[in-house]
Amino acid sequence: MSLLLVLGIASLVASGIYLLLSRDLLRAVVGLSLLGAAVNLLLFASGRIGPVSPPLVPAGAEVLEAAANPLPQALVLTAIVIGFALTCLALVLAVALREDGGADGVDALTRTEPGVGADGKPLPMEATE
Repeated sequence: MSLLLVLGIASLVASGIYLLLSRDLLRAVVGLSLLGAAVNLLLFASGRIGPVSPPLVPAGAEVLEAAANPLPQALVLTAIVIGFALTCLALVLAVALREDGGADGVDALTRTEPGVGADGKPLPMEATE
């Protein structure tokens, strides 16, 4: 079971990085989402996976022997919400870039960068009205 989980996490990381390195903006957003899911699975796997007792301390006991760790579960729940919000924001920005500039490729976005001066520093942006 743990080998299958490791292979699943590795495939998610590999596909997420492959899509992040793409020249298409929508693929980069999907790659970011896949990479976030892989990190969530890695955090979830850091706790105990399998049939373990819940982390409830019975009356009179001080230490639990074989209980699940609730901290990775809480971290994953928080990361899912943050990752979903980040994906939604990135999709909105990608759609706004496509509608404003007419292209969603990364190469088309280099036109918005300032030029480089003689000293190697970027030139100041001109104000547009």
